[in-house]
Amino acid sequence: MSIPRRFPLLVVPFLVFSCSQRDFDSAAEQAKLLRRDAEWADLASAGQDVDKIVSYWSDDAMLIFPGQPVLGGKPAIRAYVEASLKTPGFKIHWVSEKPVFSPDGKLAYMRGTDELTVPGQNGAPLTLHLRGISIWRLDPDGEWRCVVDIANEEPPATPAQRQARR
Repeated sequence: MSIPRRFPLLVVPFLVFSCSQRDFDSAAEQAKLLRRDAEWADLASAGQDVDKIVSYWSDDAMLIFPGQPVLGGKPAIRAYVEASLKTPGFKIHWVSEKPVFSPDGKLAYMRGTDELTVPGQNGAPLTLHLRGISIWRLDPDGEWRCVVDIANEEPPATPAQRQARR
């Protein structure tokens, strides 16, 4: 008679722990996210495969870039990427760092620096130095995808900063 009464006490903890989410390994996810972002930056820099580049954004992604309208959704982002890659002299590369994760490990943000080269006045190449924040979501397929991508220009260097670079 005592076994049936104790049975729920044994089963309930088993169910609770077996149904709970796996432990979030922030170091492993940080490495995974930084590796994925670096692969994406290399693909964008190569400028060869629009579909592959766009695949790193989620279907509902939003881009907020200087001097551009806010772009939302993959069709608008794809058109933007295609136009950018067709621009003579266009070149982009970025490096992201220091991912910060939500407690459940399903969202992350990280800052980054970008170099963007576009035709300037009179067609001469103009390299912009940008800084940005990207927000990433871990999708059900286990892949990190960028959901919000924000960039703006770095402020001009102060005289002391220019002197330090020499």
